[in-house]
Amino acid sequence: MSELVLPLVVRIERTRPPERTDALEAAARAVLLMLTADEPGWRDVLRAWDGERIRKVVRRARGADWRRAETLPGLTVERRTAQVRVFPPVAVDGWPAELARLQVGGTELSDSAAPGAVPTSTPVVLLTPYAPMSTGKQMAQAGHAAQLGWRASAASDRAVWRAAGFPIAVRPAAPAQWDAAVRSGVPVVQDGGFTEVAPGTRTAAAVLPWFATALR
Repeated sequence: MSELVLPLVVRIERTRPPERTDALEAAARAVLLMLTADEPGWRDVLRAWDGERIRKVVRRARGADWRRAETLPGLTVERRTAQVRVFPPVAVDGWPAELARLQVGGTELSDSAAPGAVPTSTPVVLLTPYAPMSTGKQMAQAGHAAQLGWRASAASDRAVWRAAGFPIAVRPAAPAQWDAAVRSGVPVVQDGGFTEVAPGTRTAAAVLPWFATALR
């Protein structure tokens, strides 16, 4: 069986692109919602994908392409200005035509204002200050970190997080903050090196309040 990949599509309309942080947070939450989806037809493929390298690819869509993507089985997550749709894992060489036609490039987004402070009760994904990445790449890394955080959490903490609707923030880390997070042993993504960064690059960290409050 071919290696599996999780497809995510971010809606980027020409006249109203989403804020960068909104898209990052929507992607992270989308991964958590897909991981815990109760759709019977998705369980086997999700289990198989979660047992491999956790590959994700983010593509962009607008207009008719977005509407076509919405017709495929999946989940749409909205976060303020952003809409991200996540789909059950597919083989790396077996993307549905409606998604294969979408572009990976052109996902660079920005924030019109600095994102606010994160409450200490909210899980947060920190993005490395040492490796420049496109917004699409950062969305995938935020999803990776959220998934590692889910894996590292106790069943009781998972239940609370899920019941709350998976609140999660994504923020760029200052060097000192990033270094402290890595030293502390929180879940850290080491990228496979397929795009943009070298293999093994540490790209994102999951700082969860139930075991890492001191790293805020």
